[in-house]
Amino acid sequence: MNLKEEVIISEVCPRDGFQSLAEIIPTEEKVDLINSMISCGFKQIEVTSFVHPKAIPQLSDAAEVLQKIKRKQGVKLRALVPNLRGLERAIEAEVDKVKLMLSATDSHSISNANSKTFDAMKGFEPLLKRATEASMGVSGSISVIFGCPYEGDVPLVRIEEICKRYIDMGIYQLSLADTTGMANPVKVKRIIGHLTSKFPELSLSLHLHNTRGMAFANAVAGYEMGVRDFDSSIAGLGGCPYAPNATGNISSEDLIHGFEEMGISTGVDLDKVIKLGKKIEIKYPEYSDSFILKAGKCSDLHLAPKTQEKLG
Repeated sequence: MNLKEEVIISEVCPRDGFQSLAEIIPTEEKVDLINSMISCGFKQIEVTSFVHPKAIPQLSDAAEVLQKIKRKQGVKLRALVPNLRGLERAIEAEVDKVKLMLSATDSHSISNANSKTFDAMKGFEPLLKRATEASMGVSGSISVIFGCPYEGDVPLVRIEEICKRYIDMGIYQLSLADTTGMANPVKVKRIIGHLTSKFPELSLSLHLHNTRGMAFANAVAGYEMGVRDFDSSIAGLGGCPYAPNATGNISSEDLIHGFEEMGISTGVDLDKVIKLGKKIEIKYPEYSDSFILKAGKCSDLHLAPKTQEKLG
């Protein structure tokens, strides 16, 4: 394992994290939190999703949030778009990059987008045409790729076909999402190894949920297979509203701390992330899930009990 390479940590709390909260967060509070995330050193932040306000009311202020953020050079602001209308709103809001929403299985796709997977992909064509006209960067995603709560394992042949269609559309950046935490390191290595062998032109990132406590192990497995781009959410907030038991993303604190302990640079200020994570945890304790917020860093040493003095 080459431990000298830097990884990119993309912060997704403003989208995946906020959408999982039942309580509507005031716009100004969202803006303050995102500004704090920018100051932590994240190079990419998934700020929102331009879905219909009735679908996810929490994100109905997407344009206003983007208008008020203090943008910083070198920090890309990303948003999810489900359709052409969502893309137009993203262009108007001047996001740097959009990500297309797609499910690996028909069952999850119908639940999430009200259409089967390949039917949904057909709808991407006018989006890509418009994005090209607007010089907008576009990446793709494949949700529930490591396991669907409705259908179980996704056949490799189906994953291959999805990737092939993305490539045919001119999309070479793909996010592989473990939407309900059904992945394990062996499965992660098998799928990523297969895709990189079959489609070496693809640039893959990982979007991991810690539903079953496997997320960091899966991140390391992905790193060993060459992935250098990972999504995470401060305080472990997150969850798909259209999938059962889709609890939080891997927390940014846990992912950053784990990689840094292994000698892998993230370029993010962990202390600032922990400080912000504690602020979020205090306000939304029932949604937070972070080992580092509970136990602290490995470097946080403690005073030895008095009995230890006798051992000296």
